[in-house]
Amino acid sequence: MSLAAETREAARARPFVLDALRAGVLNHSAAAAWLADEAGLGDGEGDADTDAIATALRRFREELPDYATADRAASVSMRSGVGVVEVPEGGSAADTATDPLLRVGGAAVVPEGRDTAILATGAVGAAALAAVLRRLAAADVAVAAAGVAGETLVVVVERRDGATAVRVAEAALAAVPDEE
Repeated sequence: MSLAAETREAARARPFVLDALRAGVLNHSAAAAWLADEAGLGDGEGDADTDAIATALRRFREELPDYATADRAASVSMRSGVGVVEVPEGGSAADTATDPLLRVGGAAVVPEGRDTAILATGAVGAAALAAVLRRLAAADVAVAAAGVAGETLVVVVERRDGATAVRVAEAALAAVPDEE
């Protein structure tokens, strides 16, 4: 594989590098040095040609669409008193005695507990969930469970983080990165 192909692959494996390239805010020389070390680009003996990697990044940028965001029409609300419970093996969500807000594998988010669920309904999807989760991580809000199905997005946080999580989710949904 050529160094240019390795550089493209390394950038794609690190979405923040790809976003910075698309936005035109990447310091190519610094990114080249970092990728040479982080991704092991070059000859594998620590003698990577960072100028060639920087050139590959510049050329890759020319092929990428510009970074853009879109507002997702969604209503965001908060529901207190939820919890994440394990569903008995071989059981169903009905075994929890309540209708779950979300179920993934052997766990379900039920309306009984000490956490808070942030619900967004409308034009949501995987990209919207990713945007919300990245912003919550940046705001240092721990997420206990998250998922999206149909037109509903659910994120469970500690009760004390509920109001912050609503504000963060609303802001994130107003500027979801376009995945082109």
